[in-house]
Amino acid sequence: MPKKRMLKKVSYAAGIAVLLVCIFAFPSSVATAESKRKEQAQLVSILKKSDLAAGSRYAIVNQIANNMLSANEYQSAVLFLTDWVQKHPDDAYNSYWLLMTGYAYLSMQAEPFAEYYFDRILRHYPDLLVKGRSVHFLCLKNLIRISKTSSTRIAYFNEMINRFPSDVSITELYYRRALEYEKNSEWESALRSFAQFLEQSDAPTIQIAGEPNAYGDARRLVDFNNSSKDWTFETLDALVTAVKSAITRYDWRALDSYCSKINFFYMSWTQDENDPNSQKEFSLRVYMRGQRISFSDTLETGTTANEAYLRTRGWSPYSPVWYLYFRKVDFPIDPDINGNWEWAGIYMGERLL
Repeated sequence: MPKKRMLKKVSYAAGIAVLLVCIFAFPSSVATAESKRKEQAQLVSILKKSDLAAGSRYAIVNQIANNMLSANEYQSAVLFLTDWVQKHPDDAYNSYWLLMTGYAYLSMQAEPFAEYYFDRILRHYPDLLVKGRSVHFLCLKNLIRISKTSSTRIAYFNEMINRFPSDVSITELYYRRALEYEKNSEWESALRSFAQFLEQSDAPTIQIAGEPNAYGDARRLVDFNNSSKDWTFETLDALVTAVKSAITRYDWRALDSYCSKINFFYMSWTQDENDPNSQKEFSLRVYMRGQRISFSDTLETGTTANEAYLRTRGWSPYSPVWYLYFRKVDFPIDPDINGNWEWAGIYMGERLL
C-alpha cells in the first residue's frame, strides 16, 4: 500500500461513552459559565487517569480544546495543546493537536505563529486523517495562503502538487506557482510552470480568482518565448521611424514584418485586447491599395511610459482613423529583448480618453 495511504483514521467510538456522560450532565443549550467550568474540570480530571484508553484520551483532549476554542479562549487552547504535545511525544494525534494550535493562532490574527506550527507538522509529524481530511493537506492549504515569501509558497505549491494531485486543481496550482516564480525572478521555472498550465485540458476555460485572463496571459508569454522576436526594436524612436518610412513608401511588406507576431490585435477602443475576435492575422496590403495614408508628426502618450500611440488616417472609408499602438516588451528572461519596443496592435476610430 502506498505510503500516503497508510494514514491513521481518528476514531471517536472508544471515547463516546465518556463524552456522552459529560455532555448529558451539562446540556449545551442551558449551560452556564459555571457548568462549563465544572465540565472542563471534570474532563481534565478524567484525562489524568493512567488507565484511560487511547480512544477515550483522544476524545477528552479534543473536547477540552474545542471547549476553549468555542469560548474564544485561544491562548488557553494554545497552552493546553502545546503542553500536551510536549509531555506526550508519542501521542499518535500530535499532528492534529498542533493543527488546532495553528488554527487558534489564526483566530488571534497571529499568522507567523500559525505558519510556524503548520510547517512544523509537515516537517516533523506523520500525516493523519481527521474526518476524512489529511492534516498535512490542511496545513499546506493554510501555508499557501498565509506565507509571506514567494520561495516558501513555491515549496508548498510543489508539495501540494506532488502529494495531493487529486484533491486540488492542478491547473490552477501550476498557474499560481508560475506567478510566484515570476515574483522570485526565476524566469525559466516560471515559463515551465506556465507551459504545464497550458498543457491541462481545462486551461482554456478555468476561472482563477484574481486572474481573469490566465490562459491568454500564459499563452502569450509562452508563445513569445518560442518565437523569433525579430519584429522588436531597441528603441521606440527606431520603431516609429521604420513604421513611418514604410507608410510613406506604401511598403506593406515592411509594415507586415513590423507587426507583433504574438497576439497582434485590430479592434475598436471599446473592445478588449484579450477578446479572441480582436486578434487578427492579416496583411496591410489590402488596406494600403488605392488609399492616401497620412500620419501625425508626433506620438501620443499612453497611460504609462511603456506605451505610445501614432495617429494615422486614410486606411478605409469606413474607419479612416487608426491609432497604431506601441508598447515596451516586458520579458526579463532575455536581457537582449527585455525593454525593446513592439508594434502590438491597431485601434480603429478616434481615441477615447
